[in-house]
Amino acid sequence: MATAPELLESAPEAHIRPMVDPDIAEVVTMERASYQFPWSEGIFRDCLRVGYICRVVTLGKQVIGYGVMSVGAGEAHILNVCIGEAFRCRGIGRRLLELLIERGTAAGMSEAFLEVRPSNTAAIRLYLSLGFEQVGMRRGYYQALGGREDAAVLKLTLRGRRARSS
Repeated sequence: MATAPELLESAPEAHIRPMVDPDIAEVVTMERASYQFPWSEGIFRDCLRVGYICRVVTLGKQVIGYGVMSVGAGEAHILNVCIGEAFRCRGIGRRLLELLIERGTAAGMSEAFLEVRPSNTAAIRLYLSLGFEQVGMRRGYYQALGGREDAAVLKLTLRGRRARSS
């Protein structure tokens, strides 16, 4: 059986496409494997239902990542981004975030926001490398073992960026 890195080398390139209802089972499985306090299946279904920008990253027929973003009132809000553990640190998360940023820009949003746990240093490095800046802190935002954890609030200015066609 091939390991995840071998799959990346021998399989077709990872693709990003709109999330559809049949993807939700795989997305929820990945969410539960990645987070101590995961989103429910219902939350993902609601995101699709209300028209949020929901994308999955696939390698062949396997979902290896996903992202969810809302847009409105001039702001894009990146709500959830996850890459399966075996596929992290390979540029896939960067590609997914770049696509979400492009969608927000194309939708005419002037800023993109996201929250991140301060303990998630790998994600913070990625966000900063994409031009996000910390603009605040939400105290007790995340559920955590033994209480709550703060969230760093990051912002990216989209106004003036050119959206690529896709």
